[in-house]
Amino acid sequence: MSDMAREERLAEVFVEVADSLIVDFDVIDLLHRLSNRCVELLDVSAAGIMLADEYGELQIIAASDENTRLLELFALQHEQGPCVECYRTGTPRTNIELTNPAATMGWPVFAARSRETGFALTHALPLRLRDRVVGALNLFHTETVRLTPDALALGQALADVATIAILQQRTLEQSYVERGQLQAALNNRVVIEQVKGLLAERWGASVDDAFGALRSFARSRQVRMSDLARQIVEGTFDTESIPAPGGAGAGAEAGA
Repeated sequence: MSDMAREERLAEVFVEVADSLIVDFDVIDLLHRLSNRCVELLDVSAAGIMLADEYGELQIIAASDENTRLLELFALQHEQGPCVECYRTGTPRTNIELTNPAATMGWPVFAARSRETGFALTHALPLRLRDRVVGALNLFHTETVRLTPDALALGQALADVATIAILQQRTLEQSYVERGQLQAALNNRVVIEQVKGLLAERWGASVDDAFGALRSFARSRQVRMSDLARQIVEGTFDTESIPAPGGAGAGAEAGA
């Protein structure tokens, strides 16, 4: 992407974010879009966003693809990796070569799993506002292509946008309100994960494609994904009305 095209696309992204910050916006959908925009604007292979729950433990909330989500979950399971360190310290971890034992000394299991997934380089940027850190943005490359200082600054700007989106309309001094809202978003994510798997199995589709179909349908109906997912789990919404990916498989097997 040329510099001019990137600047134009970046302006569109910030307008997109601003348009999303309505009273009852869907934070999960917004963070997924930001993950995809990171891949597009920074020329990285994948991106994921993690938030801290009410106990201060990181949980995955958005990713540009399913492989990244699984890798993040693996990293959290072992409590190791640059994203975990970035959240705990509030400082970026950038241009980490996953094939370099010295660079990954503190988390060899994460590094090995990353290489198995096909990644060669990673970065972690904090989601922070002043001295408050609510999560981290993880970026991955399949090739050893280091991000420039300008690209890293842009990545941090996107992480800051994500933080503002999460914290907007909150009174920062009332930390109990913030923790409750973050936990609500994480709880909603669990329900969405259940529905992704359910739709993927019924349609014989990938989890990524099932999630894309769920997002598109929720947008077309102007409802939040989390609300739609809860209706599906509770059996109060008939999934036959959701178009399957590629227009196939949504018939007899899709009913809830």
